[in-house]
Amino acid sequence: MMIDWTHFTPWASLVGGVVIGLAAALFLLFNGRIAGISGILGGLLEWPRGDIAWRIAFLLGLVGAPLAYGLFTTLPQVQVDADMATLVVAGLLVGVGTRYGAGCTSGHGVCGLSRRSPRSLVATIAFMAAGFVTVFIVRHIAG
Repeated sequence: MMIDWTHFTPWASLVGGVVIGLAAALFLLFNGRIAGISGILGGLLEWPRGDIAWRIAFLLGLVGAPLAYGLFTTLPQVQVDADMATLVVAGLLVGVGTRYGAGCTSGHGVCGLSRRSPRSLVATIAFMAAGFVTVFIVRHIAG
């Protein structure tokens, strides 16, 4: 494996990580909730009373922020090297996994680990291990 040093961006990555951490901390401080995307989206499917506006605003911010950023700079070209069936199966597996894991990578990996949650540590290790195994199988066995 070779690192493409011309596209290595440690400072942008560091700033992005700090912004994500700060946003998660502020969300917990002001809203009293964990910024887990699957829980926020899943809560919209249940339509709890008085609990919809902030969920919609959060999800609109997730979609709107990159679009707003694109007004000031050129966004990178997105290239997906998978067919639609693979993407659908992968999406369903992620959805099922977030239900069994009682949360997603953002809820466990960012918010749970920062709160030193043992459950989140185990979930994050499981997410990472599954990702490593999947990449190994796709690149070295199935490919």
